[in-house]
Amino acid sequence: MLRIVQWSTGGVGALAARAIRERAELDLVGVLVHAEAKGGRDIGDILGEPPWGITATRDIDEVLSLKPDCVVFCENGDVRPGEVIERFCTLLEAGINIVSTSIAGLVHHSGYDGESLARIHDAATRGNASLYVSGIEPGFAADHLVLLLTTLSRSITSIRTQEIFRYDDYPVVEVMRDVFGFGRPPEDKVIIELPGVQAMTWSAPVRMVADALGLELQDIRETYYKEVTERPLDVAIGRIEAGTVGAVRFETIGVVDGRDAIVIEHVNRMSADIAPHWPQAEHHGTYRVEIQGDPDIRVELTLGDNESYSRDGMTATAMRIVNAIPHVCRARPGLVTAMELPLTVPWQVLKS
Repeated sequence: MLRIVQWSTGGVGALAARAIRERAELDLVGVLVHAEAKGGRDIGDILGEPPWGITATRDIDEVLSLKPDCVVFCENGDVRPGEVIERFCTLLEAGINIVSTSIAGLVHHSGYDGESLARIHDAATRGNASLYVSGIEPGFAADHLVLLLTTLSRSITSIRTQEIFRYDDYPVVEVMRDVFGFGRPPEDKVIIELPGVQAMTWSAPVRMVADALGLELQDIRETYYKEVTERPLDVAIGRIEAGTVGAVRFETIGVVDGRDAIVIEHVNRMSADIAPHWPQAEHHGTYRVEIQGDPDIRVELTLGDNESYSRDGMTATAMRIVNAIPHVCRARPGLVTAMELPLTVPWQVLKS
């Protein structure tokens, strides 16, 4: 049985913790939290459940003292990647494997900051430990799933993956407002508009697809568009006032031979009626993959229904890393990717 520590108990982290507790092959031995109000409390109490018999800690040294085989790391790394990499290295150097949804730019080796990659490599080598970063996207829909679909291809002209999601139920205020720009005046320049910011996250799946297909990228381009809402909206991150941003659309584009060959497009709305001229989907939580070539391939992946898609998306994100734990614990030291692991199918999860 593998000893596991859950790192962070936000939306994805809470779902991961519950799944770990259910698995016969995994033993949840500790939980790290960040909020002072959560420290020292039973994790069951934090999650609104009966006691689990595990007290949450805010001290990384306590995590190290538990000598876990793996840490399930779900801290938000979008706006503080340097701090997260420091924590990765501390854990790896201590010989602790990591599966994580943080820093999506690490779903593939190439394209991320070379100095950070070198630090991760050195720490993992010293500790003989592995790091795996994944999620639903990046981590699956625009990379792993795409590559699986290309096994049907004789030739390929272009690949486009679209995330068409409503984000009204997504609760992470910092990401929604400061990174994506929801609820901000349209003239505000937000984090995702800064040159290179999209590439920090989405160039990794673009590069994974290009590298797997033997394609040489000439460039990674970025686009970003926004539309305002004409009425106030009350959503998970609070009120979005009329006249502020209610929908965003952006692309991370891999250029091959002077043309847009591999495109990851996000169309994200706080209400279905905003920006009706942008791509639409019948289901509020849709990933659409379109491969032009011989043959043309079009696949839509939907999560839950139009009421549950947000939570189901977070569940899928958590399961991409929880299901990978045994495989990552057996992997070579260093940063490993979905292309190096076997299919991370869950063990004995069929329920009546």
